Amino acid sequence: MNWPEKIVRLLSDLRWPVADRKLYEQALTHSSYAHERGCRRLHNERLEFLGDAVLELIISDYLYEVYSHFQEGKLTKLRAELVCEASLARIAFTLNLGEYIRLGKGEIVSGGATRPSLLADAVEAMIGALYLDVGLEKCRQGVLDLYQQILFELKEGVLRRDYKTLLQEFTQARFAFTPAYRIIKESGPDHQKTFEAEVILENDTIGSGWGRSKKEAEQEAAREAWNRITP
Repeated sequence: MNWPEKIVRLLSDLRWPVADRKLYEQALTHSSYAHERGCRRLHNERLEFLGDAVLELIISDYLYEVYSHFQEGKLTKLRAELVCEASLARIAFTLNLGEYIRLGKGEIVSGGATRPSLLADAVEAMIGALYLDVGLEKCRQGVLDLYQQILFELKEGVLRRDYKTLLQEFTQARFAFTPAYRIIKESGPDHQKTFEAEVILENDTIGSGWGRSKKEAEQEAAREAWNRITP
């Protein structure tokens, strides 16, 4: 399957009402690929710029409508959580978006296809392409579909950055290994225990963290590891 055919498959899986496929091909072309081929304009940075603004508008509108009892400060914090790099990278990993992005040789060697920042940028570029292609209303539905699971977690009150999942998806894609966790310390009385966890990748400790439960400690360890090993 050639690259344009892969893009058609991706767009079909997304069920987006596509009119101009070329926009999405540009959205999934990194500047490193374009520069290597002397096409300095045909990459996704301008679409990323546009998609960033469109995404903020759509998420702001959604939060304003659905959470009418929240004040401005709370809405701002929720929006920041929804449009941050980690949330966008989570969407990209779910879509296996790294398989579709055209990268220059240097970016391929350095693992660009699994770099969270690069993947987040590509999601924004795709949103920018969708907006240009079909307009704001249909783009809004496409974005909300991308965010379906995250918005469900927000509604259920369980939204938080799931660093364990992010770390697992990243390490599996980059290193073909998944991390393991172990509790290395328990402190305090039974009714007020704290735990320390480590996360291990290929016999190396890459993060540690404390929590009031084993689950919380593992999340904190994953957060430290995520911040340490992702560019």
